[in-house]
Amino acid sequence: MPEEHFSPMASVSGGQASAAPVADVWPTLGVPFLLRNPRDLGPLARHLRRQVLLTIAAANSGHPGGSLSAVEIMTALYFCLMRHDPRNPHWPDRDRFVLSKGHCTPILYSVLAECGYFPREELATFRRINSRLQGHAHIMAPGVDASTGSLGQGLSFGVGAALAGRLERKNYRVYVLLGDGECDEGQVWEAAMSAAHYRLDNLIAIVDRNRIQNDRFTDEVMELEPLADKWRAFRWNTLEVDGHNIEQVLGALKAAPQEKGRPTVIIAHTVKGKGVSFMENNPDFHGRAPTPTELERALKELEGVG
Repeated sequence: MPEEHFSPMASVSGGQASAAPVADVWPTLGVPFLLRNPRDLGPLARHLRRQVLLTIAAANSGHPGGSLSAVEIMTALYFCLMRHDPRNPHWPDRDRFVLSKGHCTPILYSVLAECGYFPREELATFRRINSRLQGHAHIMAPGVDASTGSLGQGLSFGVGAALAGRLERKNYRVYVLLGDGECDEGQVWEAAMSAAHYRLDNLIAIVDRNRIQNDRFTDEVMELEPLADKWRAFRWNTLEVDGHNIEQVLGALKAAPQEKGRPTVIIAHTVKGKGVSFMENNPDFHGRAPTPTELERALKELEGVG
């Protein structure tokens, strides 16, 4: 289904190009889509949700639920906060991002394509043989810093990257997006203990707390609560936000670096399948592509039609 390319510089009110606030622009980069006003990000989030669904539908395979729940988190990170440069994906001073919930690549690839790391048309090759855009995150895709997919391992990678930054006297930050279901894994808590031990205040973890893992709700598989208290017990600075409120997400992400001497975790309360009525809180859409009829209905909902 054809759709016009979304211009991240278009204002909400009229589609005219509007520059980011001068105080928010990185003079060393000048990349036009970075550090936008968060009030302008609603149309971009809707566009990314549509792109997620189109990408999955083209492959007839993928994970819509956890991709849709993370849209605002990813939008805030890549378009308002993280230092990164699509013209130079291996820029040594870039912030690092680790998708620990590595099956949710449809949102990661959609964001990277929108940023310009690779042509948007390449999303149509998702999950195909010899494609750079495989079903789980892989470093052959431009802009991907870590190959992931085995749940529970991403935070350990983040700890290593944060330690490397300290040893190399770099000031980059490391962001790790975890699923709540993977917090069942012991390795997550080993990494959490290590991060606190090494006082990694350049490490920010974000837990996508959508309360569904695979085909069941998290409390049916393994009760995680009190999740925030667990992270506090591991000596992390612990924040909780509405994961679909971009201003709340940004507020927490901007507050994290102010905490010195310990890592920060942001528990983002989200809805799996957010934005599509029949996918919301529906475990069936953890890893199932929409049918053509479902795709048409979902796109109409996201466009506010019907």
